[in-house]
Amino acid sequence: MDITQFPQLNPPSRLLMGPGPINADPRVLRAMSSQLIGQYDPAMTHYMNEVMALYRGVFRTENRWTMLVDGTSRAGIEAILVSAIRPGDKVLVPVFGRFGHLLCEIARRCRAEVHTIEVPWGEVFTPDQVEDAIKRIRPRLLLTVQGDTSTTMLQPLAELGDICRRYDVLFYTDATASLGGNPLETDAWGLDAVSAGMQKCLGGPSGTSPITLSARMEEAIRRRKCVEEGIRTDAHRDGDEEMIYSNYFDLGMVMDYWGPERLNHHTEATTALFGARECARLILQEGLDNGIARHKLHGDALVKGIQAMGLETFGDLKHKMNNVLGVVIPQGINGDQSRKLMLEDFGIEIGTSFGPLHGKVWRIGTMGYNARKDCVMTTLSALESVLNYLKFPTTQGAAMQAAWDHYRSESAQ
Repeated sequence: MDITQFPQLNPPSRLLMGPGPINADPRVLRAMSSQLIGQYDPAMTHYMNEVMALYRGVFRTENRWTMLVDGTSRAGIEAILVSAIRPGDKVLVPVFGRFGHLLCEIARRCRAEVHTIEVPWGEVFTPDQVEDAIKRIRPRLLLTVQGDTSTTMLQPLAELGDICRRYDVLFYTDATASLGGNPLETDAWGLDAVSAGMQKCLGGPSGTSPITLSARMEEAIRRRKCVEEGIRTDAHRDGDEEMIYSNYFDLGMVMDYWGPERLNHHTEATTALFGARECARLILQEGLDNGIARHKLHGDALVKGIQAMGLETFGDLKHKMNNVLGVVIPQGINGDQSRKLMLEDFGIEIGTSFGPLHGKVWRIGTMGYNARKDCVMTTLSALESVLNYLKFPTTQGAAMQAAWDHYRSESAQ
């Protein structure tokens, strides 16, 4: 092997304005450059306890079991589902985009009996639609996506917790794309489990998934307890229900690792934990409500600019996430060519979409560290230039002016 063919890593400079990942906050990257320490070093277990406390603030919960799953946001989803779903359990998934289908996919692999309700992409469900399905199907779990970046829609959750309590249903939501940029009230809304990811509104890199579990969810998982050979003692007792069919994603053992027993399970991803801790610290330092307002301010400015450019937005704007916007690709414009020009000539990445929206919609994000005025203005300017180059006519400068007007009107309030 000629090692000279492998130069030192030097990624190109990019402004990531797609649906995630986004540019990590430099303060998070600095935290992640810290030297490693042992997994049972008192400093390390202290940081783990701090992470649990910080994310209780981010999730707005008093849940004891608020912690990290090592892996991407999908790892957090799968850990909760494989730990909570017993083979044969009925689950209900309201599907309004690609990531509802993902919950179905994972639930099927957990050998659940999966039931769905669907609305057209670009819409969300009413509480009555969900309750009617629960009454008809009688599931053990309701699996929801709060913010689905494939459609940019935000599913209202506030009334679903009470519905789930009435019918004794465990209530989970995937908040990967929404947490930190949109309201999420874990305890007030009666959520039993929430998972998220670092690479969107939380302002960090992918690779760690914060989760929180209610006492009801903990009890359901503990009933499937199975401590592995080699670390179990005579004091350990298995649960009275079928074991969890994953070792790595067994949240019963993960809780024992994060809890006072510190029962060995995996070696915590130290660098990722440092980054996750700094993400949560920065969010709470800014103030969670202030951060959500920041995402709304810049998300709304992007909407104003896109509309002034003569472009059509996708979906019901009343239910759009603060942090990502769907833009209908104009007739006669090659969406992938436009994205290529944005990336190669301006160093800006925007996204396309999936399934029925592939090639029809761009997705532009304003989230995390990139929920800033300069990012919005730079993206609008570059997109208008690309569209003009491709012979799509715009009123020159109208997009930036509309965004400026929005910022001015908001600052005057």
